[in-house]
Amino acid sequence: MNWIAPQVARTDPPVVGDERTLLDGWLDFHRQTLLMKCAGLTAEQLTLRTAPPSGLSLIGLLRHLTEVERVWFRRRLAGERIDFHYRGQDGDLRREFDDIDPARAEREYAAYVREVESARAAAAGRSLDDTFYNDREQREQSLRWMYLHVITEYARHDGHADLLRERIDGATGR
Repeated sequence: MNWIAPQVARTDPPVVGDERTLLDGWLDFHRQTLLMKCAGLTAEQLTLRTAPPSGLSLIGLLRHLTEVERVWFRRRLAGERIDFHYRGQDGDLRREFDDIDPARAEREYAAYVREVESARAAAAGRSLDDTFYNDREQREQSLRWMYLHVITEYARHDGHADLLRERIDGATGR
């Protein structure tokens, strides 16, 4: 039996609330948008590279954003000493997009969902003013800044996902 990415209910972000509520709401909206762009597609469709010469695929985007969640929330913010999920120890981003296989799509989709839950747990109870040292960029950063950075990362890649999905089966939408 061929696995198909599950349907996802997406919740509109709040338009009124404190800063944390709005940031959490927008981040979840973008997370759900990515999953929505994958919903109903087979593992083979998720691995299609439909916008040549780009090597982007929906599964590649899921793998990349799994790493984004892992790196920013768990490695940097929470200081967990965990390996990269897809990049390898050298941090090579190309592995996220190049080493794709339909046989792993269901497992990689599930890894993304788990990583989002782990990211939520890492941020829970922390103040937006909490800081961490980003050794890659050699500077102190706040959780507030990190939320904004990750939201913009998702917004950019959700646009990519929208184009990829349209090329796969014509589905469009916000």
